Amino acid sequence: MTLADQPLSSLGQSRRRRSIAPFLFISPWILGFVFFTLGPLLFSLTMSFYDWPVVGQRDFVGLNNYTTMLSQDPQFWESLAITAKFAAIFVPFNIGLAFLLAVLLNAKVIGSGFFRTIFYLPSVISGVALVMIWTWIYASNFGLLNYFLGLVGVQGPNWLGDPNWSIYAIIFASLWGLGGTMLILLAGLQSIPKELYEAARVSGVPAWAQVWHITLPMLSPMLLFTTITSIISAFQQLTIALLLTKGGPLGSTYFFAMYIYDNAFKYHDMGYAAAMSWVMFVIVLVLSAIVMRSSSAFVYYEGEVKAQAGGNDA
Repeated sequence: MTLADQPLSSLGQSRRRRSIAPFLFISPWILGFVFFTLGPLLFSLTMSFYDWPVVGQRDFVGLNNYTTMLSQDPQFWESLAITAKFAAIFVPFNIGLAFLLAVLLNAKVIGSGFFRTIFYLPSVISGVALVMIWTWIYASNFGLLNYFLGLVGVQGPNWLGDPNWSIYAIIFASLWGLGGTMLILLAGLQSIPKELYEAARVSGVPAWAQVWHITLPMLSPMLLFTTITSIISAFQQLTIALLLTKGGPLGSTYFFAMYIYDNAFKYHDMGYAAAMSWVMFVIVLVLSAIVMRSSSAFVYYEGEVKAQAGGNDA
């Protein structure tokens, strides 16, 4: 029996089955997203409008948590300023060092695969193990870092006990996990056509100009992605600072995420912590939107250029 001989009802059922099949395949992800991402997000948004203790009466307070945070809580602004300072230093260093490592590892040399593994390995180490390593490195009296500084006649500071140095200690420790960013940029470098570099060398273009006019434009989508993910990571900084310094000394490493953590699990004010979490979400969203909005000035997409060229020819 041919397709034309089949009854219309069976054809309709067959089309419905084909239209439902894709949703059945992605249903595990949809259910996971609804129950483990969207659901908790909406629940935390509801909590932010309540005085929500862990145990006891929950009272609706409207926007009181937000107004208190923005107008009556100096610690909110202090922790936000510390986080902004951390992000302003961490993000460019994270991307810059990852780019340099990716360029070095992209070279065809013996043992490059081994070095790729070595540089990526720290990014998969658990936060607690990482903190234990850096506690030993930063120890003022017997630490590895101050020992090597002493070999060249430099008196190392108290990295974790001096407010002037503690945030930089957190930044250095956080940069230890740049392997993920490096791997993304390395994949981007390997996708750049080699013919572009060969043509540039034949034309006598110096190496620095090849990087500026070929590597960076072709790598710009990956740089955009890693910039946004680095901003998100910087504002969510918690584990390393919590375990290394506990916010000290003198509150110099009391990050915004740590203040949220304390309000939720130390002071048991879940509503206030939820409101702070949503403020963090809005801040990260605005910063990401600014980066995306300005990306047209420095991000190169080959498809868009071809489309524009085609439009001009027409």
